[in-house]
Amino acid sequence: MKFLIVGLGNIGDEYAHTRHNIGFDVVNAFILKYNGSLQSDRHAYKAEVKLKGKTCICILPTTFMNLSGKAVKYWMDKEKIAISNIMVVLDDIALPLEKLRIRPSGSDAGHNGLTSIQEVLGSIDYPRLRFGVGSDYPKGRQADFVLGKWKISEEPLVKLKIEKSVNAIETFVLQGITAAMNQINNQAISL
Repeated sequence: MKFLIVGLGNIGDEYAHTRHNIGFDVVNAFILKYNGSLQSDRHAYKAEVKLKGKTCICILPTTFMNLSGKAVKYWMDKEKIAISNIMVVLDDIALPLEKLRIRPSGSDAGHNGLTSIQEVLGSIDYPRLRFGVGSDYPKGRQADFVLGKWKISEEPLVKLKIEKSVNAIETFVLQGITAAMNQINNQAISL
């Protein structure tokens, strides 16, 4: 059985480790845990990870956030992966920093990466892991906030949430989405 694990973000050093690139950071942590390595491939950096007999195709789209759907569709089709076996990891300003949330489907909530995926797949019914980044920014400064780096005071919690996100992806692959949702939804994560 195959899974497609997608980390949303933008390529380029100026975007590395920003709030908007947390999807890249989570999927990278997952790949590293299983000694995988990313290779440049069609529309994405790609790694293949084995998890107890299951294959996880992990991608970090190189299409930039607004065209993420192109990479997701390409790898879904190439690897013949069911839409229910996709997990998209992304930042979410509607969730506080202490929260993670997994959903089997839902709206794009104004997230350009999800908008692109939804348009290309013609569906909102794909699993996603939303990584709360909070909304501590002045009115009209949302773009600066999400494209900004974490505050030093936030970094320990972000690191812990990345570990919990990796565990949730493992649970999703091995036990299904309901078990993964039960593991992290409605839990406030603190140090």
